[in-house]
Amino acid sequence: MAASPASNGSVSGSDDVRPLFCQIYCRLKSELLEDPAFDFTDDAREWIEKMLDYNVPGGKLNRGLSVVDSYKLLKEGKELSEEELFLSCVLGWCIEWLQAYFLVLDDIMDNSHTRRGQPCWFRIPKVGLIAANDGIILRNHIPRMLQRHFKGKPYYVDLLDLFNEVEFQTACGQMLDLITTHEGETDLSKYKLPVYKRIVQYKTAYYSFYLPVACALLMSGENLDQFVDVKNILIEMGTYFQVQDDYLDCFGDPKFIGKIGTDIEDFKCSWLVVQAMERASESEKKILYENYGKNDPACVAKVKAIYNDLDLQKVFTDYENASYTQLISSIEAQPSQAVQAVL
Repeated sequence: MAASPASNGSVSGSDDVRPLFCQIYCRLKSELLEDPAFDFTDDAREWIEKMLDYNVPGGKLNRGLSVVDSYKLLKEGKELSEEELFLSCVLGWCIEWLQAYFLVLDDIMDNSHTRRGQPCWFRIPKVGLIAANDGIILRNHIPRMLQRHFKGKPYYVDLLDLFNEVEFQTACGQMLDLITTHEGETDLSKYKLPVYKRIVQYKTAYYSFYLPVACALLMSGENLDQFVDVKNILIEMGTYFQVQDDYLDCFGDPKFIGKIGTDIEDFKCSWLVVQAMERASESEKKILYENYGKNDPACVAKVKAIYNDLDLQKVFTDYENASYTQLISSIEAQPSQAVQAVL
């Protein structure tokens, strides 16, 4: 089924699309709640609508909006048609659906308490482990949306391949995170920078940074094989982002970051503990071994005290400045101004 116009008239690349983006969420949700592949009962429709509203649109929407912004930049100032704007928003929402799917299941695996400033979905009364199936439903909504709105497009199969590959990479990154945590519980010294970077690149960077730009490139008629350098830059950006996230998990204010950090309690292979293990004395390492991964405020406080003694806040600032400089240099080396603008 061809996409219908998102609004009247053509849309300038400088317009704020967030309100329209949110309107399109409502349309996509309505379509999924009337999907002819399933004979919905009233209870099923009510459950899925509640589940979608709780998990999909509540974040910053940066990943989804990045598709629209990237596509506009690749058009190099040309006005977007109604269909182009609508389809770029649909792809953006497909990524937001993917994000919701990952987070619903990740929160169960991590036994987390809050997400985006509210209780995790599986902690809602009467939800519990039904959330695992809800995650599967979220994942299966994505090909339904792609089929409905992109099946006649020349890049349709490429989109399916892209989403399947990135989902596989992210799931493998999650696996690395989980099994590395088990190894870390046995021997904290296994938490090293190369191990950390591998987890981050696969668990976060591909779907958060590469996928939105790759979607925009496919919509523009480009072959992704020609943009390997762009992919590498985006993966480095994703690593930079995750280091920031790890830092904020410990040092950020939950009121502003929307969640209570639990990396220390969860024995996570966090950038902070990797840096601490590289710099700690034997006595400090002993304290980390004895207290890291314990769900006890006193133990968490001792780990944070080591982080402060090692001045990891300054280590982070130095890393942040060096990474920013390197990323800017790599971006400026790209031959296409449109691609530079996207990055």
